[in-house]
This record gives sequence, C-alpha cells and structure tokens, in this order.
Amino acid sequence: MAANTSVQLVPMTCIKCAMPLRAEENEIAWTCEKCEQGMLLTANGLAALTVKWAAAKAETNLKWHPFWSFIGTVRFARRDSFGGRSEQDKLWNEPQQFFIPAYAAGLQELETIGAELLKKHLNPAPGPAVGKLPSVAVFPDDAKQAAEFVVLTIEADRKDKLKSVEFAIQSSEPELWVLPFKGEAHASQLALA
Repeated sequence: MAANTSVQLVPMTCIKCAMPLRAEENEIAWTCEKCEQGMLLTANGLAALTVKWAAAKAETNLKWHPFWSFIGTVRFARRDSFGGRSEQDKLWNEPQQFFIPAYAAGLQELETIGAELLKKHLNPAPGPAVGKLPSVAVFPDDAKQAAEFVVLTIEADRKDKLKSVEFAIQSSEPELWVLPFKGEAHASQLALA
C-alpha cells in the first residue's frame, strides 16, 4: 500500500509585497520585479533569500550565472594512491570558498567549473543587480553535496593516480551569488571587477 502523500500548492507571490512572480518550469528561486526581494522555494513554501550580484568589469554583453557559495572545511580520513597511502592536496589545509553552479548543469560541467573557481580563490565584491535573476535550478543542499564532486575532481587530477579516498566537508550555509562572464561559465571567462 502506498504511503499517503500530500501536494502543497504554493502561492507564487512575493513574500514582501504580494506581487505575482513569473516562475518558469524547474526554477526554484526568484527576485520580485517590484521590490527585489529574493525568494527560495522550500518544503514549507517560499522563504526569504539574499541574492548577491558580483561587481563586474565594465564590458558589454556579459552573461550572468547564479552560483551557491559557501565556506567548506574538508577533512580527510584516508587517501590512497596506487603507490600507497598519500596526503591530500595542500589546498585542503585551510577552509575554501566553494562556488557551485545553481543553474541547470551536467555533472561534468559542475565538477569542472566548481574546481576551476575554487582554485581561483574568488572573493567577489558586491555590485548592483543587473536585470532579472538568471534561472536557479539547484537547491542549496544539493550544491553542498555537489562540493564532494569538486573535491574528488581536484584530487583525481593530481599526478599520483588516486585509488580511493574518504573525506567529509563541513560547510557554512550557502549564499546565492550571480557572477559575470564574458561568455559561457568558465573560469577563464570570469569578468569580476
């Protein structure tokens, strides 16, 4: 016998000014067109969300992409290469700022850009909002889990041929940042001021 499940209808209106939201399929976060309040879809309905836009270089035709950002401390219990037990990358000796795509992306893109941005040690300055919030399709908790793939990508790219690894990430609460790019979302295209 199937478990009883209930469907909850969520009014798609701003939690601050009651303006109707223009929600597209698969979107989970919005900013109100009237008052600019950020909102995130949660299990309990819409919740307030702070959206930070990064200051951009003075360029035209920038593309803006949303990212969940948080500080993560990576603790290794074990790391083995095919040559025996080995040390993790020295990058993990300190907490790191993760930037995980909040837009719909494949696992390969998520791993690649997440690792590229982490290695850049980004510290974006806040800037003014630029247009409508780009589509956000990844929940913050999913972004925190995706950070594990970023760590694995960095460790697997090392020359010692990773065999197995065991680690855990302790992280702060994710913040939504919108970052500017000269084209597609690749670290080499980042256009921060």
